[in-house]
Amino acid sequence: MSKKSVKKVVLAYSGGLDTSVILKWLQDEYSCEVVTFTADIGQGEEVEPARAKALSLGIKPENIFIENLEEEFVRDYVFPMFRANAIYEGEYLLGTSIARPLIAKRQAEIAAEVGADGVSHGATGKGNDQVRFEMGYLGINSHLTIIAPWREWDLNSREKLLKFAEEHGIEIERKGKKSPYSMDANLLHISYEGGILEDPWAEPEDDMWRWTKSPEEAPDEAEYIEIEYLNGDPVALNGDKLSPATMLRRLNELGGKHGIGRIDIVENRFVGMKSRGAYETPGGTIMLKAHRAIESICLDREEAHLKDEMMPKYAKLIYNGFWFSPERKMLQSAIDQTQRNVEGKVRLKLYKGNIFVVGRESEKSLFNANYSTFEEDEVYNQKDAEGFIKLNALRFIIEGEARKK
Repeated sequence: MSKKSVKKVVLAYSGGLDTSVILKWLQDEYSCEVVTFTADIGQGEEVEPARAKALSLGIKPENIFIENLEEEFVRDYVFPMFRANAIYEGEYLLGTSIARPLIAKRQAEIAAEVGADGVSHGATGKGNDQVRFEMGYLGINSHLTIIAPWREWDLNSREKLLKFAEEHGIEIERKGKKSPYSMDANLLHISYEGGILEDPWAEPEDDMWRWTKSPEEAPDEAEYIEIEYLNGDPVALNGDKLSPATMLRRLNELGGKHGIGRIDIVENRFVGMKSRGAYETPGGTIMLKAHRAIESICLDREEAHLKDEMMPKYAKLIYNGFWFSPERKMLQSAIDQTQRNVEGKVRLKLYKGNIFVVGRESEKSLFNANYSTFEEDEVYNQKDAEGFIKLNALRFIIEGEARKK
C-alpha cells in the first residue's frame, strides 16, 4: 500500500509540541483521518490535557484514546524483565526500551478496533525508539502502514516546529523555563539526553535530576525495608501486599528519598552511534538488588550461572526492540522456569545512594548450614575433596606429562 493512500492513522500522541505538529502534518500531508492514542504508564504528568488538545485540532471525540496502562506495564513487561535481572551494557536498566513494546502493541490493537490502516510515532530517525515502535507494530500486524514523520519532513529543529505550530494555530503551553534536556519518563525510570550531556566529559547539573535526592542530601539515618517475593516477582513491601504498579511506585519513593538509582552512561545505540544519557531508576535499582539476593538462596548453582549467561542476550533483545521476537519469548520461558521456587523475603538497608542486602530467607532455600558451616559437622566428608580435585585436574596432569616427553 502506498503511504499516500492511507485513510486512517493511529498516532502515539502526548499532546506536546512534536506530536501536536505531527497530528496536523498528517492531516495536511496525507489527508487522512487521525486517531490519537495516549498511554499513561506512570510518566508523572497529566495525560487528560491531551484530550483537549486533540479536540482543538479537529479530532473527533470517538477517535481519542487515553488509557491507564500502569498495571499492565509493570506486571507484563517490567516484572518479566526483572526476573531475568536484565541490564544492558552493565548499567542500563532498560527503562525506555521496555515501555515501547506495550505502547506499540496497544496502538496496533486500537488500529484494528477503529479500522485504521496506518500508525505513526514521533521518534526521530537517529534513535532506538523508531526501531522499537516499528518492530512492535510489525510484530502485531505486519499489514499496517507505518508513517515516521521525522524520516520524511524537514522540520528538524525545535525552532522549525514552533514556527509550524504558530503558522497552523497549534497552541503550545509554555511552563516556565524549558529543560535543556530531552526527557522520557515512565513508572520505571526517567531519562535525560541532549544539552551538555552531549559532551561525555561534562558533569550534569545538580538541578537536572527530578526523582532522586543526591546522596549528599539523603537522610543521615539508614532505612530498613523488607521485600517479599513469589515466583520471582515482588508481592509485598514491609508486610503490605501491593499491586505491581503500586510496588514500583513505593520503591521509587524510597529509592528517591535515599539517593538511589542515578547513572550516567555512554551506550551503544542499535542504529550505530554512541549516545550519552543519564537515568534515574530508583525502584528498579532496589528490585534488581533484592531479586538477585532471593535468587542466591533459591536457585541451583548451574541454573543461576546459565541464567546469568543468557541475560546479556535477553537485555540486548529488549534494547534493540525485539520484545515480540520468538527468541525473546524462548528466553523468557526458560527464565520463568527458573523462578518457580524463587520466593521468600529480602531485608535491605538503604543509605545515601547505596543498597545493602542484610538478610534473606525462604522456605525453598538451598542454603544448608549443615554443609557450609565452619564448625564440626556430620554430613560432609572433607576427604572426598581430594578425589574431586584430582579428577578435575586430570587433564592438567596428562598435559604436563606429555609436555615433559
